[in-house]
Amino acid sequence: MLHPSYTDLMAVVNSEVEPGEEPVVASRYSIVMATAKRARQIIAGDAPLVYSKGKKPLSVAVEELNESKIKILGDED
Repeated sequence: MLHPSYTDLMAVVNSEVEPGEEPVVASRYSIVMATAKRARQIIAGDAPLVYSKGKKPLSVAVEELNESKIKILGDED
């Protein structure tokens, strides 16, 4: 099971959105795509932004997103 949950990750990503604005992430698919892309970057040699000894790249990517070390940009960004 994924910890934190998709709902928690969506709340973290959308935390900087002002009331009335369109949320950056509106579906689980966006979370999956963003963390998969970041995991591929880590596999390719990018340094993890959180402590990662013994963790798989996808777990590291989820933790980075949860700790706001990486951001998901909207379509216009």
